[in-house]
Amino acid sequence: MPRLKDSKSLAKIIQNLAQTRQLLQGKQLHSQLISSGYPLCTFLTNHLLNMYSKCGQLDYSVKLFDKMSQRNLVSWTAMVTGFSQNLHYFEAISTFCEMRIAGENPTQFAFSSVIKACASVGLVEFGEEIHCLALKFGFGSDIFVVSNLVDMYSKCGVMVNAYNVFQEMECKDEVLWTALIDGYAKNGPFEDALSAYKNMVKEGIGIDKFVLCSTLAACAALKALNFGKCLHSVMLKKGFELEISVGNALTDMYSKVGDMESASNVFGIDSDCRNIVACSSLIDGYVEMDRIEDALSVYVRLRRQGIEPNEFTFSSLIKACSSQATLEQGTQLHAEVIKFNFDCNPFVSSVLVDMYGKCGLLDDSIRVFDEIENATEFAWNSMLSVFAQHGLGKDAIQLFNRMKNEGVEPNAITFVSLLRGCSHSGLVEEGLSFFKAMEKIYGVVPREEHYSCVIDLLGRAGQLKEAEDFINKMPFEPNAFGWCSFLGACKIHGDKERGKLAAEKLMQLEPENSGAPVLLSNIYAKEQQWEDVRTLRKMMQDFNVKKLPGYSWVDVGNKTHIFGVEDWSHPQMKAIYDKLNALSGQIKVAGYVPCTDSIPLDVDVSVKEKILQHHSERLAIAFALISIPSGKPIIVKKNLRVCSDCHSAIKYISKVIGRKIIVRDNSRFHHFSNGLCSCGDFW
Repeated sequence: MPRLKDSKSLAKIIQNLAQTRQLLQGKQLHSQLISSGYPLCTFLTNHLLNMYSKCGQLDYSVKLFDKMSQRNLVSWTAMVTGFSQNLHYFEAISTFCEMRIAGENPTQFAFSSVIKACASVGLVEFGEEIHCLALKFGFGSDIFVVSNLVDMYSKCGVMVNAYNVFQEMECKDEVLWTALIDGYAKNGPFEDALSAYKNMVKEGIGIDKFVLCSTLAACAALKALNFGKCLHSVMLKKGFELEISVGNALTDMYSKVGDMESASNVFGIDSDCRNIVACSSLIDGYVEMDRIEDALSVYVRLRRQGIEPNEFTFSSLIKACSSQATLEQGTQLHAEVIKFNFDCNPFVSSVLVDMYGKCGLLDDSIRVFDEIENATEFAWNSMLSVFAQHGLGKDAIQLFNRMKNEGVEPNAITFVSLLRGCSHSGLVEEGLSFFKAMEKIYGVVPREEHYSCVIDLLGRAGQLKEAEDFINKMPFEPNAFGWCSFLGACKIHGDKERGKLAAEKLMQLEPENSGAPVLLSNIYAKEQQWEDVRTLRKMMQDFNVKKLPGYSWVDVGNKTHIFGVEDWSHPQMKAIYDKLNALSGQIKVAGYVPCTDSIPLDVDVSVKEKILQHHSERLAIAFALISIPSGKPIIVKKNLRVCSDCHSAIKYISKVIGRKIIVRDNSRFHHFSNGLCSCGDFW
């Protein structure tokens, strides 16, 4: 038999082994060829290269390729394609470059493979050079090359180039349309993804599950529920509803638009759809809607079904515990994180840092942060935010310096935390220095929130004229937070005229916000201008502006106990008031003197003292003292700023009972211990 025919027969056999991934038989055949002394020509070697690559044995491919005395275009293409298909992207790119140096002109398959490699590692500049080269060799209209170019530009976020390449192609198939829509769904504009989908349907191009999933992702980003429901109908008509990827995409879309009933229905269609991706989407949807119990319930269900959580599952649940400051669930989830070896995951660790900080356990937050290896910017920013919340400006500055020394670049979030930390610690010069350095040194353009922080920084320090001058020089009007900070500072420092200006500005921005008239009323009350106080209250009644009631809450076991001012609704209220009365007597003996100026009412001093004694945070503390063992921390949260009298009273309570009390108000944490507060009476 002629040798050529033998080679063709062998090549056919090797090709079949490659297609069916029969590596063992392929190796045996290769071994027989070597032992029999059969001459391995370039033609046969190329087929062996392809077989080993398709079977994932790149080491064999490389050894064969290196021993080839003669290589041709097919040899080089086989190696470039093999590296790319087996995720060895940099090797694919370097082999393509060697191929060009060797003088070979790439085929459309080599171009497609190297473009895919560029997309996977984000080398868009090199990809653009390959694009030019592909045009030079006449592959500008090849559907494989063009589809990979659109995919590369999409994955690298260069949607203008992706669209231009797409438009230049006359005959567009479903792969090309899907690459463009997927790019818009991942990078935006999300509206363009929906428009492209409509055009694809209009052109009569076949719709598959991949393009439907990408378009659903755009619907989720836009919260386009009606469009998403239309896609759901298409999926049902095409019989895709039991596909796992489709179930995941639908659950994610409904969860992100807030239609949790539909998300739960999709999730429950088929047990195969209940994978960790769908579970995490459902959990995240419940978390975003503050339905924490439902989110935890989904987690319990997935564990019972033997589905293992991932980092996204834990991040969503722990984030929920952060926003609700639910320490018990947070610590239980931390134990689960350790159990599943996610305690070294930088993203999960960052959320844990934030959770412990928001729950008041500063030491635990620091401990988790210190255990993170190679902390990301998320971890650094989480720890900076915790220091800011706890009013530890100097610690925040020290951490910022450590962050710089580690080579981590600060961003806009970093400076919000730094400025807040400086504001709550009275570090005016340091704060102003950071603000000036933002754009000049770090290239971070200050935004509304940074300007608001500076207003707060100057106002808290009593530098109201400087704060007013800063406002007048701002490139835009302060937002509601900025005016509210300025108004609060005017109230603390008794500046009636500036307070009136700030209140007017705040009421223009947020007419329904009761904070402005209430704070202005407090300013008038401090000056004993009772007629002005009555005028403001009548205005609030006329415009149906209701004062936000102050309340405090404390967690005991798995239950949250909420208290209002002079609240008698709690089942243990008699014991609570007995404890409160006993505490009042003890702290007066220790030197506490009520500060009745903080009550903006024209009533007798004794009435004011009684009102102060029954403020919500004191009721919560009294309940905590009769309910929480001495070894556990007392952590009370309040929805409004803690008043100056309660701040003084809690310092004395911490002294007479010998326990640490942590209070979180609407702006920061106060750690009371042995008659002192961590804020140093500056808050």
